Amino acid sequence: MTGIQFIERDGKREFAVIPIELFERLSAAMEDAQDAALFDAVRAADDGFRIPAAVANAILDGEQPVKVWREQRGLTQDALAARAGISKPYLCQIETRKRVGALKTLRAIAEALAVSLNDLHEA
Repeated sequence: MTGIQFIERDGKREFAVIPIELFERLSAAMEDAQDAALFDAVRAADDGFRIPAAVANAILDGEQPVKVWREQRGLTQDALAARAGISKPYLCQIETRKRVGALKTLRAIAEALAVSLNDLHEA
């Protein structure tokens, strides 16, 4: 016997009264099911892009984002400058914060690094 009691209205079951132990088990099972559904939804919406902890920490520590991402991608300044279609001295000035870099240039760098323009933004 489960100990469940039913309350009827007009000859139809309308409410169920259950022992607290059963309620607690059911509540835990429902929470687990909701967590699993949320996990599945997040995984389905995942774009596959992650910011590595080393990159996030370096940027939070004040390092210049273009330089951090370039190093994360294993590129030299020469290689990144060539991919972005800019000169190495210009890239160096951006990385050392001597120049901000034109929007067009930053877009080219972002594309060359396979990151979003926002990932290169400095607050």
